[in-house]
Amino acid sequence: MKKTLTAVLAMLLILASVFTLSACFDTVEAEGLWENATYRRDMSFGNGEKTVKVEVKVGEDSVTFTVKSDDKYLGDALAEHGLIEGVEGQFGLYIKKVNGMLADYDVDKSWWGFYKNGEYQMLGIDLTEFADGEHYELVYER
Repeated sequence: MKKTLTAVLAMLLILASVFTLSACFDTVEAEGLWENATYRRDMSFGNGEKTVKVEVKVGEDSVTFTVKSDDKYLGDALAEHGLIEGVEGQFGLYIKKVNGMLADYDVDKSWWGFYKNGEYQMLGIDLTEFADGEHYELVYER
């Protein structure tokens, strides 16, 4: 009986260690621009009918936000959870911050590229209607 209990406890300890270690690998290191990131791991927000995934990429690292929303426009769904910030320009919302990370073309020639399934979007995020199951990317570019 003691051997069985010891074996079960050992297996539980091993499983707990594996899950703990795997959780560590899902987190982006807080280096460079990521030091200012609000979230450094994949997160979920909201409880609406439509689900959209938005991958935020800076260099080789990325996090994916799963957002559930009833909003019509993607920009509204992301701004509602503080995931994007920007200023209104002649072509709509000019994104300055994504996930707390600043891209400022006037300072260092950086900007946030907006993509859908790898294709650059010509319409602003605040004018982009989204449907359930779509995937977008916000990519830090210089």
